Amino acid sequence: MTEENKTAAQAANPENAPQMSIQKLYVKDVSFETPNAPDIFNEKGQPEIKMNLNQKVKKISDNVYEIVLSVTVTCKILEKTAYLVEVQQAGIFTLQNFEDNILHQVLGTYCPNVLFPYARQTVSDLVMNGGFQPLLLQPVNFDQLYAQQLQQAQAESATKQ
Repeated sequence: MTEENKTAAQAANPENAPQMSIQKLYVKDVSFETPNAPDIFNEKGQPEIKMNLNQKVKKISDNVYEIVLSVTVTCKILEKTAYLVEVQQAGIFTLQNFEDNILHQVLGTYCPNVLFPYARQTVSDLVMNGGFQPLLLQPVNFDQLYAQQLQQAQAESATKQ
């Protein structure tokens, strides 16, 4: 079926059109550590901040998925860990009538885009409540990350052949 025919068929029968809804957003796990307190508060130096992102997708039932976005932030001052924050922000999404390749893309881009602002706020609150300067994580381009992952997977499959 061509793209025009699919669109016309979906318009004629909206029940077959792609549908998405957010059922629930929640913090699945959170951790904050200040291993070198209280001495770290007296350290003079430029903080070195590293952020790591990870995502897990779990199919709960037909058309229902749990997506967990893990954000880990480590701050060091003069090689000493000032703090370590780990947040797992999760959501339950219903995604119906998506083609497989589009579904994969929505799970890898749209869903983490929904979750990231909540994770960013939790990280910021934990850091501030830990006695440090507020930390505002910069926005993440999940579309670009998804494209890079696809390119990497294609390169790895080409190397194996």
